[in-house]
Amino acid sequence: MVLALGCICLVCSALLGLVNHVTAEPIAAANLAKTNNAIKAVVPEFDNIPSEDSWNVEVDGKQYKVYPATYQGKVMGYAIEVLPTGFGGTIDMLVGFDAETGKIYNTSVISHSETPGLGAKITETGEGSFRAQFDGMDPAATKFMVRKDGGDIDAITASTITSRAFTSGVAEAYKVYLTIKGEDATDVVTGASKAKEE
Repeated sequence: MVLALGCICLVCSALLGLVNHVTAEPIAAANLAKTNNAIKAVVPEFDNIPSEDSWNVEVDGKQYKVYPATYQGKVMGYAIEVLPTGFGGTIDMLVGFDAETGKIYNTSVISHSETPGLGAKITETGEGSFRAQFDGMDPAATKFMVRKDGGDIDAITASTITSRAFTSGVAEAYKVYLTIKGEDATDVVTGASKAKEE
């Protein structure tokens, strides 16, 4: 019996290893394509491959991935990946900045676990959507907190936690952007500390 169970475990382990080996590359390629599509949505036109030119920047003891977008050798913008914690877990998102104006070009959600119909509205785009208020925003003139906390951001109805987390993520990305530009990021106002209160 021990020998039979041992053989079964050995065969199952071998099969799992084989399946993992066969699927690892396609899964990695799919994830890379998803990231590249998200980058395209948040920065001005570019002719490089940002995912191949990316690097890490440390801010406040945390590492952030930065994807530079260049066109004919000129930096057009930066897509910065941040991972704030929402109601359902980590929100993997990109915040894009226009290198010329310093304004937020666009935002994109790569993945999340927020509540469908409520916090999941962070994926919606277009006029009137939660994310639309960040498009073209001048971060230097923005208080990155929801209005309930005295900030400038309109929260998603009944999704204050998610709204705070997303807003905090944008503020984090702005700190990274300022660090890249060699500017002081200590005065960026964010309500990150309140993200789990409600």
